[in-house]
Amino acid sequence: MVLESLIDRFGDPAVMCAAGLFVGLLFGAAALHSRFCLRAAAVEVSEGKPGPRLAIWLVAFFAALVAVQATILTGTLDTSDARQLAATGSLSGAIIGGLMFGAGMILARGCVSRLLVLSATGNLRAIVTGLVVTIVAQAALSGALSPVREALALVSTVPGGSARSVTAMMGMGLATLTTVAAVAFVVSVVFGRLHRVPLSELAAAALVGVAVCIGWAATYAISQVSFEVITVQSVTFTGPSTDTLMALVAAPNVIPSFGLGLVPGVFVGALLAALIKGEARVQRFDADTPMERYLVGGVLMGFGSMLAGGCAVGAGMAGGSIMALTAWVAVFCMWLGAMITHRWMASRSQRVQSA
Repeated sequence: MVLESLIDRFGDPAVMCAAGLFVGLLFGAAALHSRFCLRAAAVEVSEGKPGPRLAIWLVAFFAALVAVQATILTGTLDTSDARQLAATGSLSGAIIGGLMFGAGMILARGCVSRLLVLSATGNLRAIVTGLVVTIVAQAALSGALSPVREALALVSTVPGGSARSVTAMMGMGLATLTTVAAVAFVVSVVFGRLHRVPLSELAAAALVGVAVCIGWAATYAISQVSFEVITVQSVTFTGPSTDTLMALVAAPNVIPSFGLGLVPGVFVGALLAALIKGEARVQRFDADTPMERYLVGGVLMGFGSMLAGGCAVGAGMAGGSIMALTAWVAVFCMWLGAMITHRWMASRSQRVQSA
């Protein structure tokens, strides 16, 4: 067994980190080429003009859903022990945190994953905002903001297990769910082509979803051959970003992990894609991109993602692909928060212009 040999030679942490690096490289390059962005999709919907950005998000989401469910159906993946399903979840956290995150990504012009991808292209706004997200997320996880987060999360909880599984709640079989997801994926691709999205971008969007599946499958495979307790996980950004930052500034001896490979992997993958496409250039704050708006957005996303149990990718894509109830609630509220905030900002701008 190749995987067992790698673990025997390099150890579980190093193999997990290598898996995260590979998934990150794929995700970063695919996300940059496809311009995958939940904020952009939400803006299109809020303006009543669903188009290319919505198509890209739908292709990525349903690619993740069908790939993960098909892998579970074949028996090569079991996500029942994943945190999003096995542990007690917070419905209040998913709702409040999701709304906060959605509002924040409109203000910051991108979710956490998009900010990381843009950072690799030389976007200084994304770098500064990403640092704010990371610092606030760490404060919400174990710092000064953690009591507030815990209090909000305990308002309404749902036990782990079948109570937290949308599949179990619907009584839908895996084969039926996989078929429905596959049909939705095909419809999303057709929708994209009708809006003249290039095939290469649709393929890259699908690879974003596939990267989520590879994350689940790789960590599950490692957990099956390791003598240590390995957490089955996939792509998410807020938690791994805080771990990466803390490892850089506070930990003299860094223990490799999936997340510590994922974040640099996404950055490098996006950077390579940007260099190949000629899209790497420095972008700064200016009069049309006020720093204060980005900072507020970063604060909302940092706290909101920790309260919701993940970012737009961690909750919406990774959690959604395994049919976790709180993940679906969180991503719905992210959409809702984003659309409400965009409409409010648009109406406010019109009032200012007409004054």
